Amino acid sequence: MSVRVVIGAQFGDEAKGKISDELAATARYVVRTSGGPNAGHTIHPPGGKVVLHQLSAGVLRPETVGISGPGMVIEPFKLRTEIEELERQGFLRGSFYLSDRAHVILPLHEIQDGWEDDLRARKNPGAGLGTTRRGIGPAYADRTARFGLRLGELARPDLVAERLGLLYETKRHLPDLPSMEKLKGRLLEVGQYLAPHIRAVEPILWTAIERGEGIVLEGAQSALLDLDFGTYPYVTSSHPTSAGALIGSGLPPQVIDEVIGVAKGYATRVGTGPFPTEVQGEAGERLQRLGGEFGATTGRPRRCGWLDLVLLRYAARLNGFTSLALTKVDVLAGLTEVPICVEYRLADGSRLYDRPPTAAEEFQSVTPVYETLPGWPEFTDRLRERLAHEGAPALPRELRGFIEYVAHASGIPVQFVAYGPDRGATVRLDRRAGGRSLRSGLVPWSH
Repeated sequence: MSVRVVIGAQFGDEAKGKISDELAATARYVVRTSGGPNAGHTIHPPGGKVVLHQLSAGVLRPETVGISGPGMVIEPFKLRTEIEELERQGFLRGSFYLSDRAHVILPLHEIQDGWEDDLRARKNPGAGLGTTRRGIGPAYADRTARFGLRLGELARPDLVAERLGLLYETKRHLPDLPSMEKLKGRLLEVGQYLAPHIRAVEPILWTAIERGEGIVLEGAQSALLDLDFGTYPYVTSSHPTSAGALIGSGLPPQVIDEVIGVAKGYATRVGTGPFPTEVQGEAGERLQRLGGEFGATTGRPRRCGWLDLVLLRYAARLNGFTSLALTKVDVLAGLTEVPICVEYRLADGSRLYDRPPTAAEEFQSVTPVYETLPGWPEFTDRLRERLAHEGAPALPRELRGFIEYVAHASGIPVQFVAYGPDRGATVRLDRRAGGRSLRSGLVPWSH
C-alpha cells in the first residue's frame, strides 16, 4: 500500500474531503494533520450529507481509522458535540484516535481571536483578516510560546490548573474571561469523555508503514493559506502544505508515495486577502449559487473567480504534486467559454507565470491575463449514468480539452475529476496520459 497526501492547491474549499473520502476506501488510516474547527469537510456518503470539523474522513468507513493528528489544535467541547452528532446520524462507522500531542483550544483563545481582529480593524479598517474567530491563531501562538495545553495532559488535574493559571496571567487584558475554576472542571470532564480515544498516534502510523497498510494524510485549509508561503498576513496559523503534513503526522518524508493537489475548475476564497481572478456580478453569483459556495463550518459566503494557473504552478512546486484532482467541473457546465488566468502583469510591465508577489499589497494590484477555452454541456442524468458506467471516456470532449490544458500548463497530470458531491461522482484518469516533465510542462523558473 501507499502513503498519499491530499493538499488544497488554492485558497481552500476545493472539496478535499471528497478526495480524502475516495482514497479512504483503500486506506487503513486517514490522518488530519493541521488546523482545527475553522475548517470543515462536506462529504456525501450514501444516506446523507456529513460535515466533519475536527475528525478526519476515515471515521465514515467501517474498515478505516480516522486520526486527528499532532499538528492540530482541537476544541474539545465542540469535538464532543461533533462525535455525538455523528453517532446520532449513524455516520460514525470507523474508529478514531486523537493525538495526545494535539493542542487544546480554550474559550480564552476564541475571545482573544475576536479581540485581536477587532483591534486590527480599529487601527486600519482595511486590515481585518476575516478570521473565523474560532481561536485557531491564539492556540497556535500559545503552543509556540510554550503556554499550551495538550490533549494528553487533560488527565492531569495539577498540570491543567498550572497551565490555566499561566494562561490567565497572559490574557488579563481580554474582556469577559470565564471563571478559571469552572473552565478547569469542564476540561477535566471532557478529558474523561475523550480519554478512550487519546493516545500516541505516531507509533501506530510507523507500524502501519511497516505492515504495508495504506495511509492518507488529509489536508485542511490549503497551500495558499500557509503561514509562511501563503498570502501573508491573510493566512491561517499552520502549515497546510505537504511539508506541514509530515510535521503534523509524525511521518518522515521518504515514506510519501503521492502528493495529490486538489483544485476546483474555478476558484474561491473566504474572508479578505488578495484574489486576482475574483469575478463580480452575475458570473460570480452564478458560481456561488451553483457551487453552493458557503463555508461548511462558518456558513460564510465564498468569493468566487476563475481558475488561476499562476497560483496552481506555484502550489505544484511548493508541494511537489505528483497529480491533480479537479473538482466541481459540473458547476462550470453550460458556459459558452471558460476563462483561465495564465499569467500576471505587474504595474511596472513585468510578468509572473509561476509565483505570486510576496507582498500582499503588490499581489492585490496584479492584472490577470486570461485565455478562454470552449465550455462543455450540462451534466444531464444520462451523462452521469454514462460516467458511472464508462468512466473517463464518457467525459465531454470540451471538458477533456480543459483537463488536458490544465495538465499541460501546470506540468502535473490530472488523476481525478469530480463532477458532483456524491461519493460516486468521480472518475479516475490514467496519470500517464498527458503527463509531462516539469521542464516541458512549466515555464522556466522566474528570477
